[in-house]
Amino acid sequence: MRTIKNKFCIFMSLSCIIIGVLCGIYINQQPTNSNLENNNLLKHQKILSNLEEFILILKNNLKVCLMLLLGSLTFGLSTFYILFFNGLSIPILLSNVKLIDIVAYVIPHAIFEFSGFIIVGAAGFKIPYEIVQYLRDKKEKPITEEDIKEFLKLAGVSIVLIIIAAFIEVYITPEVANYLLT
Repeated sequence: MRTIKNKFCIFMSLSCIIIGVLCGIYINQQPTNSNLENNNLLKHQKILSNLEEFILILKNNLKVCLMLLLGSLTFGLSTFYILFFNGLSIPILLSNVKLIDIVAYVIPHAIFEFSGFIIVGAAGFKIPYEIVQYLRDKKEKPITEEDIKEFLKLAGVSIVLIIIAAFIEVYITPEVANYLLT
């Protein structure tokens, strides 16, 4: 039964991102007056040291993780909002970028980053899900010790994935991009 609960929460998290991506694709297909050149969004400028860049990226992504976790306090609404708008931004930001640039600059770390966000989003939906189950008389207590342990496990796994993603983005992605683009 526990794995079914987590699968449902992961499904909810992934669905929010997918709905956002689909809306982003739709919005991006609409005519605009913007001539924004997105290719420069993916190019790394070496203004910061690798360690400073790592800390900056990690700090920003951990803030997103914290906001997704705190979505439990808003009954999952802020978790939905954050995941949806992150999904929405993906096709818009990458719309004018060449496929090779996406492969070189995004894919190496995005695999871990998006997995981390999906899992932490599931954690953000976990507590509201358990409360709904309680209200539907499917369980005796709204939040059990096991529910809290699962919430913390999801949060912990996602944080590890976010740390790995930041490391890859700073230390490995530039090497992959250099190899693929030269």
